[in-house]
Amino acid sequence: MKILVTGTAGFIGYHLAKRLLKRGDTVVGIDIINDYYDVRLKYARLEDAGIRVSELEYAKPVCSETNPNYTFIKLDLLDKDQLELCFKTHQFDAVCNLAAQAGVRYSLTNPEVYIDSNIKGFLNILECCRHFKINHLAYASSSSVYGLNKKMPFNEHDIADHPVSLYAASKKANEMMAHTYSHLFNLRTTGLRFFTVYGPWGRPDMALFIFTKAMLEGKPIEVFNNGNMKRDFTYIDDIVEGIMHVIDSPAEANPEWDALKPDPATSKAPFRIFNIGRGAPVNLLDFVVEIEKQLHITAKKIFLPMQEGDVAETCADVSNLDGVLNYKPKISVHTGVSRFTAWYKSFYKVKKQHFEPVPSDIETL
Repeated sequence: MKILVTGTAGFIGYHLAKRLLKRGDTVVGIDIINDYYDVRLKYARLEDAGIRVSELEYAKPVCSETNPNYTFIKLDLLDKDQLELCFKTHQFDAVCNLAAQAGVRYSLTNPEVYIDSNIKGFLNILECCRHFKINHLAYASSSSVYGLNKKMPFNEHDIADHPVSLYAASKKANEMMAHTYSHLFNLRTTGLRFFTVYGPWGRPDMALFIFTKAMLEGKPIEVFNNGNMKRDFTYIDDIVEGIMHVIDSPAEANPEWDALKPDPATSKAPFRIFNIGRGAPVNLLDFVVEIEKQLHITAKKIFLPMQEGDVAETCADVSNLDGVLNYKPKISVHTGVSRFTAWYKSFYKVKKQHFEPVPSDIETL
């Protein structure tokens, strides 16, 4: 297939593009490469995929030097004219939208960015998919949409209408927008609620990255809610394989959908929602212990109260993903943390190199 993947300078998009190329698909990746976090990491991901960064110009296609089936375009989703030109030129079979403004805490102080990127940008993707007759749109949602829900594990068939951050609200809005286009224009759409993604090439504002960096530099780590938190940490390879299964299985209408008992995860339109998570939440302090084992360092801990916009626990019910697509994430935290710390030490050539500071709050996707 020829697939458009947005956000390919980002963590998940970089890994998905590589996986699609490995199996023989043609990939066009786009990303605006904003400075929410260190752009050097984003450029390094592109370079690793064979994209010569020195050749990047806005809206100019750059072909990978290591894989002729990969083309990258620096492009803003808000630029509707250039986005339409991209769709017209390449005639995609499927689209996976991973481009978004990430971060829970950042949305408390920069709300406009989330409306621009996550709402207006996503609208442009929907419009292009509609007008250029895209067979299937898969897009990133988030476990954060569950918000105030306390029923565990989180299930796609339960109502999730009480987000606690604008980031979460923007992701829930994406799901509703997608349903509207599925209903009105018969566009096949599948939303993916990711649970705390981690692994090599990960984001510097995520817990594993922050903890590893601080511990290697002999600095204390901040443990929020006094450590009384659980996260359904999901390794990047599991996330990507889940996306692959979704891309290959376009959404279909649910013939048994009942308007008197509406199922939020399906519809009479070709619309679906899936959790992609490990389904095995880990206590935050146990997660820290695993990092300590891999680094052979005992962390200095500062215990702090819960942050605004955060939740105490996440846990994915993946029975729907398993039942419909016969896929279930499986990589353990031990294996995942080991792979990340090995990558981190190699990429940054620790221990004596000086690092630029990164935000100190723990983000959960």
